[in-house]
Amino acid sequence: MPNSPLDTLKEVFGYTRFRPFQQEIIERLINGEDLFVLMPTGGGKSLCYQLPALHRPGVAVVVSPLISLMKDQVDALTAAGVRAASYNSSLSEGESKQTLARLHAGQLDLLYIAPERLMSEAFLERLRGIEIALFAIDEAHCVSQWGHDFRPEYRQLSRLRERLPGPPIIALTATAEPHTQKDILRGLNLPQARAFITGFDRPNIRYTVVDKARPATQLKEFLSHRRQQSGIVYALSRKRVETVTADLVKAGVKAAAYHAGLPSGRRQEVQDAFQRDEILVVVATVAFGMGIDKSNVRFVVHYDIPKNIESYYQETGRAGRDGLPSEALLLFGYGDIAIARGLIEQSGNAERKRIELQRLNSIIGFGESQTCRRRLLLGYFGEQVREDCGNCDICLSPPETIEVTEDARKALSCVYRVGQRYGLGHVIEVLRGSQNQRLLQLGHDRLSTYGIGRDKGQDYWGALLRHLVHQGYLKQDLDNFSVLSLTENARPLLKGETTLSIPKPRTKPQPTPRGASRKREAPPLSYDQFLFAQLRALRKKLADQEGVPPFVIFSDATLIEMAATRPQDHDALLTINGVGLHKLEHYGDKFLAVIREFS
Repeated sequence: MPNSPLDTLKEVFGYTRFRPFQQEIIERLINGEDLFVLMPTGGGKSLCYQLPALHRPGVAVVVSPLISLMKDQVDALTAAGVRAASYNSSLSEGESKQTLARLHAGQLDLLYIAPERLMSEAFLERLRGIEIALFAIDEAHCVSQWGHDFRPEYRQLSRLRERLPGPPIIALTATAEPHTQKDILRGLNLPQARAFITGFDRPNIRYTVVDKARPATQLKEFLSHRRQQSGIVYALSRKRVETVTADLVKAGVKAAAYHAGLPSGRRQEVQDAFQRDEILVVVATVAFGMGIDKSNVRFVVHYDIPKNIESYYQETGRAGRDGLPSEALLLFGYGDIAIARGLIEQSGNAERKRIELQRLNSIIGFGESQTCRRRLLLGYFGEQVREDCGNCDICLSPPETIEVTEDARKALSCVYRVGQRYGLGHVIEVLRGSQNQRLLQLGHDRLSTYGIGRDKGQDYWGALLRHLVHQGYLKQDLDNFSVLSLTENARPLLKGETTLSIPKPRTKPQPTPRGASRKREAPPLSYDQFLFAQLRALRKKLADQEGVPPFVIFSDATLIEMAATRPQDHDALLTINGVGLHKLEHYGDKFLAVIREFS
């Protein structure tokens, strides 16, 4: 066993230095302290318990919510030479017996298990005769009823300290605002745990919001510049997922659908193909994601608005786990907001409804913001940033505002003239002078507002009317066919006592201006893309032979460093981040051969 945690970091995991807070967390856990760690996705949470597991006697028991997540972690540890296994319902009877035999024989460093199986009386009794190094509770936000992904089975873990009081416990999550953080500690019965809140910032992710105009076209345009990249597209409903997937496949994109309505076997096929880089884009409901440990997801697109900022942060965080530049695109549509608000209003629980509406308003505020996206996002989680990030759409291309007072009056007048009895689509048709048969039958072509907006497009009027709804000049009655009506706030605007400006609608992500600053993003390495492609091909071949995802062999970041520095021998290869002794022995010569041939 290496003499120090730093030795283990290099020799086993292949890294030369710790990330912020990692070393103190690791040393305190080795010394037996209970800890709560809030660290962004890709910040190195897993290492905070995996490395101590190799320095404390016994086996580390890791609580994980999903079988797929357990498998990825075990595959990665095994590839690094660590003795790891999972114990879950996916194992055959023979595999289960073999895992338990290794557990009792002291042949495991880490064992991954679901909370309900761990807290069963039979398994707790089994653990009494085994030396436990530590308990690690991953995705700890699942404990909290206030969290965005509450799982009742996680509540059972409150008894863990009472039943097995000896080993230290570390709880880890990437997503929890202050109220949820306190609820996690209460739910796990860890009132004295030392908390490490390392921050939420993911500087390598560029956050972009565009107005949702023609979403199918907008999505295909976005993907057309990212044909060889892996990404996730989130949609609100199963039907939407299927429609978007079919459209992308027709356009030649390697895409597949994933939602809870599919057979479990099909869902597993899609997830495995995505992990192996055989499918590049997964279109999914929120049923997909927590179990994804894939490091080279380059983009996440929200086709529909997420339910709250916690979900948005968690889902966008699946991009760029390897630290390389990645993108988060949100198609922001007021129609989606109306649907989401309507669903919340149906709840019979008044308190829950109040909380959900408050959270929905927070994500609406994020989408409408004309200030740095990252500052707003981090501020929601209680992290104050003093300067703009330089890597979001607002920072890279500050929005223009346009004065719309006269057009707003036209729109409000039209709502009034049609009797405040029709929805947004009909009002736009009247404004633009449509020859729609129903409109003519109603006699709305004889109204004074008929055709007064011919000079503007449908998208413009739609954006303006939705803005008037959200700003409180109009009310949209969701229980009555989304009929528009004027509010008291509209009176001073109609009388000319006030003016109105709105951000100029954006329907395409803005190109990054030349020389744009990315204040907290490290400069990218200069590397040969052809050599990188050759190394990726070798990685894929080895991964297929071993039946593991390619990133388990080496991450994209490791291959990029190889392509940039072109090591020529074992010593030089060992200096690359992500290359430890075990991987050097198993894969080193093969990768060196490709690099030497290229050189």
